[in-house]
Amino acid sequence: MSSFQIEGGRRLSGSITPQGAKNEALQVICAVLLTPENVTISNIPDILDVNNLISLLADMGVVVKHESHHSYMFNAKDINMDYLQTDDFYRKSASLRGSVMIVGPLVARFGKAIIPKPGGDKIGRRRLDTHFVGIQKLGADFHYDAGLKRYEIEAKKLTGCYMLLDEASVTGTANIVMAAVLAEGTTTIYNAACEPYVQQLCRMLNVMGAKISGVGSNLLTIEGVKTLNGCYHRILPDMIEVGSFIGMAAMTASEITIKNVAWDELGMIPDSFRRLGIQLDQIGDDIYIPQQDSYTIESFIDGSIMTIADAPWPGLTPDLLSVLLVVAAKAKGSVLIHQKMFESRLFFVDKLIDMGAQIILCDPHRATVIGQGNQLHLRASTMSSPDIRAGIALLIAALCAEGTSTIHNIDQIDRGYQDIDKRLNALGANIKRI
Repeated sequence: MSSFQIEGGRRLSGSITPQGAKNEALQVICAVLLTPENVTISNIPDILDVNNLISLLADMGVVVKHESHHSYMFNAKDINMDYLQTDDFYRKSASLRGSVMIVGPLVARFGKAIIPKPGGDKIGRRRLDTHFVGIQKLGADFHYDAGLKRYEIEAKKLTGCYMLLDEASVTGTANIVMAAVLAEGTTTIYNAACEPYVQQLCRMLNVMGAKISGVGSNLLTIEGVKTLNGCYHRILPDMIEVGSFIGMAAMTASEITIKNVAWDELGMIPDSFRRLGIQLDQIGDDIYIPQQDSYTIESFIDGSIMTIADAPWPGLTPDLLSVLLVVAAKAKGSVLIHQKMFESRLFFVDKLIDMGAQIILCDPHRATVIGQGNQLHLRASTMSSPDIRAGIALLIAALCAEGTSTIHNIDQIDRGYQDIDKRLNALGANIKRI
């Protein structure tokens, strides 16, 4: 297993371009299973989770052609459904949480699917009820085999209906939408997730011949069609990488330009960093972060302590709270970070505390950060990455620390960030992969 050795205390400079969005890629790549025609997708990030999904689809019989840099052509004309019964499929799909989104397309087009209990980040309970209940309402039957630890889904026919989701699950919404586009009749999904990733999936499906209205809202209406065509689709820049680079620039007092960020799709992300006192400017579709030797956390109008919390879109994405937390440790002032959606995502803060940050973990969902400004001198440390987002937060801390830090289990970082060591070294960092 690989590790990073990071020499801290180096300022970065230059420009960097975010990769394609990981979360969107996992959705739209699963959508190729809905049609026997060619689907070309560009700006696909070269990261472990996405590469593992592409490999899984190829093993299922999808023809995959790597046409150019970050661009793939997929053809799912001949799918080997017997492969889903094999140990190889079980092993590969169980290690990848995104594999759950093959259920909707497979049930819609082939009338059945098998999926083991999927893996992914260890960030608390991430139940699948929203996925399964939604697809059940369309007419599918679910059976969980406790011995084999897998879900077996069958549907002789999918029929559109009205449903109110119990939570605005992004992947749950995507899975249900992909099932509903080939169902008979009209499906109405209320309390649907409306993240840019889901919007992109819906736009792609509409280009393929689906009839989805309400895109961008939490009320989707889907008129079922009999077949879908091929298409070309380009993935958005990864908003989580954009936020990570903003935080990285601020904490290392670096001058950085982030290129081609799709500003209009960033939602509350820029203003969330501004709440921590970080200056950033929009220049066209780029973000410019000037060198800032210090930054001060805002307070609310009545003078009370700032609170930053995650929420379903258009609220702040939970994937950036780990970055905002570590960046706040270098700010002047205090902030309460409230991670509402996952109960184990803040447990990495003990590593930051060991490095010298002043953080109080109130409970599994809340942490109070007492920012020390320039009085903070993080100590180098040896640590392990528990998940993708905590991993990048620890990397940011290591870049700011005095001395050389080591981060183990960087496969977790590689799952979500493409060649992060090479790209940051090009800005002046000193990160060695060992």
